[in-house]
Amino acid sequence: MRKVIDNQIKIGEVDISGIEFDLRSRDEIPKLLMGLQAVYCNKEIREKIFILLEEAIPEDISKTTGRPGMELWKILVLGTLRLNCNWDYDKLKEIADNHSRLREMLGHVKWLDITEYPLQTLKDNVKLFTPELLDKINKVVVDYGHSLLKKKAEKLEGRCDSFVVENNVHYPTDTNLLYDAVRKSVELITTVYNDFNLNNWRQSKSLLQKLKNTLRKFQKMRHSNSKDEKKKQKRADEIKDICKSFMAKSRHLLDRVLSDMASLRSDGIGTDSDLEHVFVMITKFTEYADLLLDQIQRRIINGETIPHEEKIFSIFEEYTEWIVKGKAGISQELGLNVCIIEDQFGFILNHRVMRGEVDKSIAVPFTSDTKKTFPILISCSYDKGFWTPENEPALNEILEEVCLPKKGKLSHKDKERESNEKFGKARKKHSAVESGINALENHGLDRCPDHGIEAFDRYISYAVLARNFQILGNIIQKKEMARRKRSERMKRVKRKLAA
Repeated sequence: MRKVIDNQIKIGEVDISGIEFDLRSRDEIPKLLMGLQAVYCNKEIREKIFILLEEAIPEDISKTTGRPGMELWKILVLGTLRLNCNWDYDKLKEIADNHSRLREMLGHVKWLDITEYPLQTLKDNVKLFTPELLDKINKVVVDYGHSLLKKKAEKLEGRCDSFVVENNVHYPTDTNLLYDAVRKSVELITTVYNDFNLNNWRQSKSLLQKLKNTLRKFQKMRHSNSKDEKKKQKRADEIKDICKSFMAKSRHLLDRVLSDMASLRSDGIGTDSDLEHVFVMITKFTEYADLLLDQIQRRIINGETIPHEEKIFSIFEEYTEWIVKGKAGISQELGLNVCIIEDQFGFILNHRVMRGEVDKSIAVPFTSDTKKTFPILISCSYDKGFWTPENEPALNEILEEVCLPKKGKLSHKDKERESNEKFGKARKKHSAVESGINALENHGLDRCPDHGIEAFDRYISYAVLARNFQILGNIIQKKEMARRKRSERMKRVKRKLAA
């Protein structure tokens, strides 16, 4: 049984509209909770969000009968809180079990309700929302935020830029990736044999440790800097010998894994779907190992240079890209580019995870998608990375005003276009998008700890929604502070007049 929220208020429970926050607080938690409270207290917005949340309920799950699952409102609160504060699930559990204001937002009674959230429950439920659902909720939140700030006739002005969200992967070399592939293959086949009380792999840990020792010995080897060619050649031969030893041990373990897996299949073991899934994983890792063995042979033994497109950057997060932005002190980043469009109020209108794409290739389709979602978007600024001769006229057809600096030498026409007063103002304001990117990185988007491309997409969508909730809460906080100051000022004036 799933429902959005429990409409029956318990004895002692504080209604969400009645939760009070410290308006002087500068922490992100009160701001996020005030943003959530604002959309809940507005009946029209609340109904829109609740209708969207019901989309997360699978068709085969009853809304009225069966074991109750976590309410969808609680999932939204906890999911956005995790990203907004850049927490792992352990920290989220600790705060959800003990933070008084948060527990009021989740519908718990302070002195009566001792409900705690199991760690696995949090992990399983936060994953229920899809990126598409979170983006729809984000549209509702942004529209509501705009209604609090601007007049109906006011248009939106955007700023577009991209940044890298890193994956939780180690620095990739073909040797340490080969060790990972062999290690996972051995661990998986060992698990299968242990489940059937077979002792073929009882020394698996010792075998892996010996392989790792050889890898460490190889990694510590350094090429000779001696001017003596004989010493240089001797050191190079030693490195190749250790590398060959590492490759031979890896190949021996891989052959043994494949042989034992074939034996299990021939004995009729593996018909179970879960076990078949394990065999598929073993096959995947052994195929990676074969590919890496070939690359090590070519690079170290044969002295070839491996083309960039053939290189592997992670055997676990296979979508990982090697990205060089040219930033000072950062030689490379391992992850994916994410492009955002931010408006003049700080709300993030749209985002796009870039898989094998660069800025200039997404400028037009990304802007077009954002314009469809927010028709009142009339202008947008970009940096030079988005420029191509085709992009400028295409963007001008979508938007009324486009600030797109040209790469390279400027023609007379380009100089005239970029000396325009509106172009100059937009270009000066464009740097503000870096503040929004920095805020996203501080609130979760520095590194994605979740596994898989679907989880990566969901993580980005959660972060964007959480950031917009925080901005909305900040607006509410400032409005309430201003209202209270006016009220106190009026009281002082009345006391003076009465005196």
